[in-house]
Amino acid sequence: MNVIHAPDQLNNGSRNVCAAIGFFDGIHLGHQHILRETLAAAARHNAMSVAVTFDRHPNSIVAPARVPPLIYPLSKKLAVLASLGLDAACVLKFDKPFSQKSGEQFTRELANGFKRLESISVGRAFTFGHRRSGNVQLLENLGSELHFRINAVAELPQDGEPVSSTRVRELVSVGDFDSAAKMLGRPYSLCAHVVKGAGIGHKLGFPTANLDIAGLLTPPASVYAASALTGKQKCRAAVNIGFRPTVESGSHKLVVEAHLLDFEGDLVGQELEITFVKKLRGEQKFASLAALREQIRLDVQEVGKITLRG
Repeated sequence: MNVIHAPDQLNNGSRNVCAAIGFFDGIHLGHQHILRETLAAAARHNAMSVAVTFDRHPNSIVAPARVPPLIYPLSKKLAVLASLGLDAACVLKFDKPFSQKSGEQFTRELANGFKRLESISVGRAFTFGHRRSGNVQLLENLGSELHFRINAVAELPQDGEPVSSTRVRELVSVGDFDSAAKMLGRPYSLCAHVVKGAGIGHKLGFPTANLDIAGLLTPPASVYAASALTGKQKCRAAVNIGFRPTVESGSHKLVVEAHLLDFEGDLVGQELEITFVKKLRGEQKFASLAALREQIRLDVQEVGKITLRG
């Protein structure tokens, strides 16, 4: 899949473009429904399929106090988009000047940039542009003028409610990974870059990869059995999410650290994907480092029993 940052960067030659527009956090089943409409339209018209999305959540600019924790970082979102078979992803920079564009201005720039716009697929309730000035009705009006079609896709229900990124966040935040996976169409995973830690795990005999989780959704504080994927290597992992009360009493900084079984190497700077298998126990404060070390040993022993898939 080609990744571009402006519509006019798409090398579509004489081919038309079928586009889907959205932030697509998590790329859940509802998003996939929109994207598959785009893929089907592209197949019918021998056109290129393009997902139009943004480099950050729009609220980070227009409503900073209401930015939700992201289910996926951009790198994971692009990987999932590629797996669906899209020809390209157009990742637009959402900054202050961009946020001032009206829905009409944005649509006209998109159509002009792609040159040969065949169709746009969006959710039926989709709004966009400065002060939400764009909606499906605006797209239909401009489509008549600029000669592109609109696919307004209905929300996908599950258990009596629409599938949404908000519902996925709610499920992950309480540790209901099975229900989150049903909405995502794949197991939930936490993807983040590894940063240098304090080396406490190494001193205890269980070195950990510490994740940079700034802005990302995290499960509840607990110790989990999980699988960890780095590059193409997958291995079992004991993952602690919490505040490390035994070694950092009173800390308010949430930490995610993973001890990878049967792995050697330096992961700092690399992206690690953690898929949670089951909760082992809640986080607790131990009377001594020796007691903590023994519990970690038991946790790792339990993790060694899990079966990796894929």
